[in-house]
Amino acid sequence: MQSSDARMLTRAAVPTGAAGAVAVAVSALLAGGKGAVGATFGTVVVVLFMGIGLFVLQNTARKYPHLFQAMGLMLYTTQLLLLAILLAVFKNTTLFDVKAFAFSLLAATLVWIAAQARAHMKAKMLYVEPRSAGGQHSASAGRTP
Repeated sequence: MQSSDARMLTRAAVPTGAAGAVAVAVSALLAGGKGAVGATFGTVVVVLFMGIGLFVLQNTARKYPHLFQAMGLMLYTTQLLLLAILLAVFKNTTLFDVKAFAFSLLAATLVWIAAQARAHMKAKMLYVEPRSAGGQHSASAGRTP
């Protein structure tokens, strides 16, 4: 993982963790111990799903830049579908409070997406590769004669 990827992950995960801590505290007050467990589980699921997705997306961008946009759309659609499936699977569980789980899942997802969008806007990423010092063009530069 490159330093820019780690920075992007940190800039999205830290606010999500903070929102998760708030969700755990609120859920503990409103629903007791099971609410705190549900909120914790929801936050952890979001951080894992979105963190793995960000890692996959960065690797795809590096190896196959022409697939980046399509992969991003497919990845986010898949992540939201998997989160919906997870909600359906745990709909009738007694392990934790399902409402606390669902609301913390939603809140953490929204915070992650907003933080990731902000991190991308603040990132200073090159859109083109700069020329080398010697003026040599790479074979992939696409220079026409």
